[in-house]
Amino acid sequence: MLSKGATGSKVRDLARNLKALGYYFGVETSTFDNEVWKAVRAFQMQGVDAVGRPLVVDGVVGPVTLAAIEAHLGGTTISLPPASGPLAPGGSATARGALKAAIAELEAGHGEVGGNNKGPHVAKYLNGIIDPPAEWCAAFVSFCFKNSGQPMPYTYSLGARDVLKRMRDKGFGVKVDAANPPLPGDVIVWWRNAPDSWHGHVGLVHSYVDGLVHTIEGNKTPKVGKFTYTLGAIDKLLGFARVP
Repeated sequence: MLSKGATGSKVRDLARNLKALGYYFGVETSTFDNEVWKAVRAFQMQGVDAVGRPLVVDGVVGPVTLAAIEAHLGGTTISLPPASGPLAPGGSATARGALKAAIAELEAGHGEVGGNNKGPHVAKYLNGIIDPPAEWCAAFVSFCFKNSGQPMPYTYSLGARDVLKRMRDKGFGVKVDAANPPLPGDVIVWWRNAPDSWHGHVGLVHSYVDGLVHTIEGNKTPKVGKFTYTLGAIDKLLGFARVP
């Protein structure tokens, strides 16, 4: 069991493996510092266990997370629904158009270039409102809706909580559960730091399959990424919104 503050060769191997998988970008280290912790959490947010269940996102490397890392290194990972191909049914034309824009950015490998929150793709998402470096999760979602092929459903925003507020103000907030599962292109928003702080994070629902919510998000990892959560157990969830 490896957690923040641990030292030694096992931590060094962990950092090397996470670097090989594209999650750790720091220097070689044998100390489980904050950068290694963030890399572990980023992997856990995208990883699944041996039977396809999402990993617990706690920043601790126990047997399940370690096995998932080793499986990724060996190329024997569990297959999640692909981003390409026909979209799952459901969702409005605007929501599905935004999701298609997100998939295009994901498949192109777009995201940060040249450092944290930097690069031409980040600048594109920020839409001239501010210049990089800047956090870009909400900018990414706004960019996707702007390029949905439909009218923009809210004023272009760079704030995750602000996106949720603007959509709720329009009556687009939606309660999601097993009886009313997420639809393609739904907006999902989390809080960060504290439930009542201004910090947040936002992404788009890609699909919902067998109790698992698959999303596309920007600024959780250096590139636009695809993530998986268990519906009903999504940590720090603020809510969903759905463009009609």
